[in-house]
Amino acid sequence: MKNWLAQLTFAVVLCTAANSMSAQSIDEDYINHLLDSIEQSFQWKTGSVPLGDGMATLQVPAGWRYLPSDQSNFVLSDLWGNPPGASLGMLFPEKVSPLDSNTWAFDINFESIGYVKDGDADDFDYKDILKNLQKEAEEVNPERVKQGYDAVKIVGWASEPYYDKQKKVLHWAKEIQFGEDAAAPHTLNYDVRVLGRKGVLSMNAIGGMDRVQEVKSQVPAILSSVAFNEGHRYQDFDSNIDEVAAWTIGGLVAGKVLAKAGFFAIILKFIKPILIALGLGGAAVWRFITGRRKQEEFPNDGQSS
Repeated sequence: MKNWLAQLTFAVVLCTAANSMSAQSIDEDYINHLLDSIEQSFQWKTGSVPLGDGMATLQVPAGWRYLPSDQSNFVLSDLWGNPPGASLGMLFPEKVSPLDSNTWAFDINFESIGYVKDGDADDFDYKDILKNLQKEAEEVNPERVKQGYDAVKIVGWASEPYYDKQKKVLHWAKEIQFGEDAAAPHTLNYDVRVLGRKGVLSMNAIGGMDRVQEVKSQVPAILSSVAFNEGHRYQDFDSNIDEVAAWTIGGLVAGKVLAKAGFFAIILKFIKPILIALGLGGAAVWRFITGRRKQEEFPNDGQSS
């Protein structure tokens, strides 16, 4: 049995009780069957993948596989219990599933903020930025808790910010604590930004802190896997017609972009393994389970004879 299957079974039993279905009618084999059905529904891709209506191209690295946008949003929101987002897709190691208890992946987004000038990239004190991030997290926590989300604590840098002026790539990592239990496993939030003509491609690794060295080792391959297409590249900027972003390199690290979308956006970077997600956003999983069960028990229900 997978190490989270017992908790999944318990969650399903609670749901069956609430829905007046016999809890005894759901057994481990049947749950495994349904989970296999979810697993088989994922439409993995490798090779060359277009992103954002031709804005960029992803060459899926060896040892990785790409989950398309619609299914990635389903994983992030319905399976992992995060607020709805606008993922362009996710990159998973080829032997890692979204249903694994120790799953991890890179989530890909585009932030349409305009052309980010990088002339002052060397002028920022990232220690001060970290202090501000920690302070801002504390300030929004009461509202997060009020809305039913865990409090957030920025523990520190898991990897200090680094900007490559030649490749126009910025990356850094934060160690994050969700909830009040300091002894609970912390979350790794590894951010990668690729600067383009009209905004930045955002690739964020989400997983446990035990993955930090593994993630770091994969960053070069991830960085080389994606590129803006001609007309969308950083060097294609036209000052006569293009907008300049209000954000700087330091602003990207400080999370000012996220502030525009609201402070709940940070939870998109936090992995909610399915064993936790069932308590927060498992309604879609439950609809899938009951729907599949009904379909199997009554295959012709709703069809004309």
